[in-house]
Amino acid sequence: MASIQAEDAMTVTSGPGPIALVGSGEYLPQMAEIEASLIEGRPSRYVQLATAAVPDGPSVVEYWHDLGAAQAERLGVEPVILAVNDRTDAENGELAAQVLGAGLIYLSGGNPGYLADTLRDTAVWKAIVDAWRAGAALAGCSAGAMAMTSWVPSLRHPKKGGTEGLALLPHMRVIPHFDAFAARIPDLVTRFLLPHDPLVTVVGIDEDTALVGGLNDWTVRGHQSAWLLTQDGREELPAGTILTTPG
Repeated sequence: MASIQAEDAMTVTSGPGPIALVGSGEYLPQMAEIEASLIEGRPSRYVQLATAAVPDGPSVVEYWHDLGAAQAERLGVEPVILAVNDRTDAENGELAAQVLGAGLIYLSGGNPGYLADTLRDTAVWKAIVDAWRAGAALAGCSAGAMAMTSWVPSLRHPKKGGTEGLALLPHMRVIPHFDAFAARIPDLVTRFLLPHDPLVTVVGIDEDTALVGGLNDWTVRGHQSAWLLTQDGREELPAGTILTTPG
């Protein structure tokens, strides 16, 4: 069972960098404080991938590129736009090399299944994991957060089931935009909880909110709440709460 306590801030230790699982709001002013804290004390190289937005078309990808560059300017760091559109790009050694020296790597939103299928077992994903293990912060918003787990259900087309995730966090499942999705999709929680696995922690993360930490100790940060979801219902985790997950 996951354990919960209240705490004011997260302590960053040596080794792998922190992970941020973000409900929504990547690259927006209201999330700048969290992004700044992730890159603080690390190289001022902000690597950004809008891969999850590729199915929505080039104009949407460009929109995320522009937002990411604007946030990097706001934070006073260097934006590195990594244009990974398909698996050929993800196996490109020159693109993978651009991850080197990152202080923060960010997977923005869109289609989580496409993101996972594009990056899984590729040179770019290996470079991202290696950089994180060496101390870079790693963030995923919405689709980016979902893809880091071992299983990604289809929220847009539930009858299609799901796809294998990137498995950085095999012991978790993430429902982003939880406040919005839970209001619109009554059986949303059931889709994530079945089949039930007591070793998998299912969390909902509201918009403009993040779980920051990893791999097992997380702090809720941002403007709203996270939610611990179990067979017995949901428990609200306000900002400042620490969640410890098994696995």
